[in-house]
Amino acid sequence: MASSPPAYFFDRDYRDNSRINLQHYYWEQLFGYLTHPSISLNNARMRIADVGTGTAIWLSELASSLPETVQLDGLDVSLQAAPPPQWLPANVTLRRFDIKNPAVPPELIGAYDVVHIRNFAFVLRDDEIPGSLARLVALLRPGGYLQWGEADVASFRIEKVTAAPAARDTTNGKRDEGPNGTNLTAQDREIQTDALARLFRLSQSQDPRLSPTWVPRLPGLFLAAGLENVQADVRDAPPHLAFSMHEGNLSVHEMIARQTKKKEAVLEELSELMPLVASETHQGACWAFTRRTVVGRKSAAGRRRVVVSGASG
Repeated sequence: MASSPPAYFFDRDYRDNSRINLQHYYWEQLFGYLTHPSISLNNARMRIADVGTGTAIWLSELASSLPETVQLDGLDVSLQAAPPPQWLPANVTLRRFDIKNPAVPPELIGAYDVVHIRNFAFVLRDDEIPGSLARLVALLRPGGYLQWGEADVASFRIEKVTAAPAARDTTNGKRDEGPNGTNLTAQDREIQTDALARLFRLSQSQDPRLSPTWVPRLPGLFLAAGLENVQADVRDAPPHLAFSMHEGNLSVHEMIARQTKKKEAVLEELSELMPLVASETHQGACWAFTRRTVVGRKSAAGRRRVVVSGASG
């Protein structure tokens, strides 16, 4: 009997929790906010949910900027990555919630002024998005906001500096011996990206969920789910931040490999590949992805529209 693919690729251990928390701060640095500027947080009695809360880092930081009367709920299929409840802000509570389960708990229907979700690209298949969106919308009160943030895997590219740093050439043009006896100055040395490209192909081949196509279609999917005033904030990280995001995520490949059917073969290939990836990264090459935050409002009436904004670096 064939085994089912894992519901979640990552370990929920202290190493991956550290990665998640670090990527949270990188994301906040890129977008400049926790909640989109169109979302009003003036109601001191509002209720906010974070779906797939993980380490509860988003809620914990949000709590520091809101009155203690605001109720903050972390929802996740597993609470293993979260801190002990006693160490969370007093107005943060955690409960189990499965976005793939068609039966939304009755007490959560229409309960929230804001629902936040992020980084589900490797969790949900394309055909699971409409049902998942419907369940998220069901959590909202009339007039409530859904905010969804994702990296667009389809936007993958390798960014690199054009040559090795000029500071390395301290010999006034004297040529060093390069690969296969080739003589190169530092300005002549082109950054290689073969290992980075190979790693991307290897990762995507492990599971269809690692090649999602639904992320750029989120604004239209929001409209199809009945949300209004849809806005898409589309951003590319500046080079220094893209580099940090790339390095911070290199650990995920071994985690994913441990969940695959051909675990031993993939891990063996990774053991050969990762030092090459690290070398190419150090020389000035990294993975880069466009990231998107999409916001929509649940309303009984009103004209639907999409607004796209963004910044590139």
